[in-house]
Amino acid sequence: MKRRGRAATFVMAAVVLIGISAAALCGEPAAPKTAAAPVVAPDVQKGTWKGFERHDLVVDGCRAIVIVPKEAVSGKPWIWRAMFFDHKPDVDQALVAKGFHLVYIEVGNTFGCPDALKHWDAFYKFLTKEYGLAPRAVLEGVSRGGLYCYNWAADNPDKVACIFGDAPVCDFKSWPGGKGKGKGSAGDWAKLQNDYHFASEADAMAYTKNPIDNLKPLAEANIPIIHLCGDADGVVPVEENTKIIEERYRKLGGLVKVIVKKGVGHVHSLVPPDPIVDFILQNMGRAGKKPESKSEAKP
Repeated sequence: MKRRGRAATFVMAAVVLIGISAAALCGEPAAPKTAAAPVVAPDVQKGTWKGFERHDLVVDGCRAIVIVPKEAVSGKPWIWRAMFFDHKPDVDQALVAKGFHLVYIEVGNTFGCPDALKHWDAFYKFLTKEYGLAPRAVLEGVSRGGLYCYNWAADNPDKVACIFGDAPVCDFKSWPGGKGKGKGSAGDWAKLQNDYHFASEADAMAYTKNPIDNLKPLAEANIPIIHLCGDADGVVPVEENTKIIEERYRKLGGLVKVIVKKGVGHVHSLVPPDPIVDFILQNMGRAGKKPESKSEAKP
C-alpha cells in the first residue's frame, strides 16, 4: 500500500509540472488554478546576465526572469521591462549596477490587454512577497511595451514609482492600427482586436482606455514619466503618441520629461543612458506624494 501511495504521488506531481510547462508558452493564458495551487513552479534555474545573477522561473503559467544585483539598494527598488527583454538594455544594466532588481514576464504579443495584465498582477504579488521587492516598481515600456506599462499603471497607480517609455506605443489606433501617419501592422491589428475581445474594428476605435486617454490616475498618484523618442519615427509617430502624453500629462499637473533624438526613427536606447537613469533616481520618490508644483524634472 505504501509503495502504491508513493507511486500515485509521484505521478500526480509529474502531471502538475507538465501542465505548468505547457502553460508557459508565450502568450498562452495559464490554466485555471485552485486556491491552493502555487503561483510559481518550485524550480528556479540560475544563470548569469551581464555579470549579474539571473533567475529563470515560471510564474502564473508564464516564463519569467529576475536579475539580481550584486548588492541590492535598501528598500529593494526594481525596474520592470514590459517587452523585448535584453534588447538594448543600457538603462536596465545601469540600474542593476546601482542595486536595482530587473524583472520580466513573458505574456506573448498581447498588446497590454486585460487578460495579459492578470499575469502581471500575479507576478507583482510574487515578486513583492518572495523577493521582498519594493511596493512600487519602475515600469519600462519599449515600443509596444508602452501599452502594458500604461494600462497596468492606470489600474495600479499605488504600485508604480516611475514610467520610462522608449519610443512607446501610447495609442493602439496609431500602432498597430495605422489610423494616422504611421505604417501600422494589419496582422497585429487583427490580433489586438481578438486579444481585447472587441466585436469589431469599430469597437476598437471607440475604446477609451488607451494610455493617451487614461492619464488622470497617474497624475493623481504623482507618478513621474520620462520618454525617449526619435522625431523621425515612422512606426510609432511621436505626434500621435509621446507628444499627446506630454501635453495632456502637463495639463493634469504631472511631471513629464521627453528626450528627443533628432533625425532618428524607431530606434531604441540612449548611450550613455545617464539622463534617463538620473531622472528615474531623482524623481521616483515623488510617486504617492502630493504634487508640489508643475515644475520640470530635475536636470
